[in-house]
Amino acid sequence: MHFVNLGDLCSPRDLCSPRVLVSKLETIRTVIQSVLSHCLVHAGTGLLQEVVYLVSQGADPDEIGLMNIDEQLPVLEYPQPGLDIIKELTSPRLIKSHLPYRFLPSDLHNGNSKVIYMARNPKDLVVSYYQFHRSLRTMSYRGTFQEFCRRFMNDKLGYGSWFEHVQEFWEHHMDANVLFLKYEDMHKDLATMVEQLVRFLGVSYDKAQLETMVEHCHQLIDQCCNAEALPVGRGRVGLWKDIFTVSMNEKFDLVYKQKMGKCDLTFDFYL
Repeated sequence: MHFVNLGDLCSPRDLCSPRVLVSKLETIRTVIQSVLSHCLVHAGTGLLQEVVYLVSQGADPDEIGLMNIDEQLPVLEYPQPGLDIIKELTSPRLIKSHLPYRFLPSDLHNGNSKVIYMARNPKDLVVSYYQFHRSLRTMSYRGTFQEFCRRFMNDKLGYGSWFEHVQEFWEHHMDANVLFLKYEDMHKDLATMVEQLVRFLGVSYDKAQLETMVEHCHQLIDQCCNAEALPVGRGRVGLWKDIFTVSMNEKFDLVYKQKMGKCDLTFDFYL
């Protein structure tokens, strides 16, 4: 995969050129009443989009298995399915993105649309991202995990710095139109997270319906983290402990402290 620079953002060239991306953002500013499902790559994008769809639509996991979820929640910055699909969706539209906060449409900054952001502990994230690069021929990455992790710590991967990305959204986590979630919380207390989504999205469930929805979301998570369904286990919490060496972990902790030292956002690295 090749990357191009958009300011200080590294964007995969396979997805959008800077000119096309900026054009998309200008156009999408006219799209109102949207819900943006947002993660940095491999912070739980696939899982979050399905959970958001379930809760917002009152759907069930079997229904998701029969549809093209990327058409229901198209990626803002991807050329396919593209902006035409986004325009055709009925309000409230469900859209997903990996873009930093500063590159999002002004409607989102102004509070006219809602943003659901999911952050994942960076050690699991970098392992998942590495395995993803290794699993796809189009990525063409054949380096070691140590090399990949070094690039991550030096902000040299697609979409730019994880540290800046997550801190930008954390600065807005108290905004009325932003719901900031953590990937690990889905595994610790899914029921509370589903209740947060229900309130944030403004949907209505009675007690029995809410319990059923939580069970449906549990089913999705089990499918995502099941070793047979996902051989590399990228959805598992604590993934990093299988691949980080002691010295790598010490180096990562040092970089993390340097880049996140002034931020009060915390993560669970052990569950």
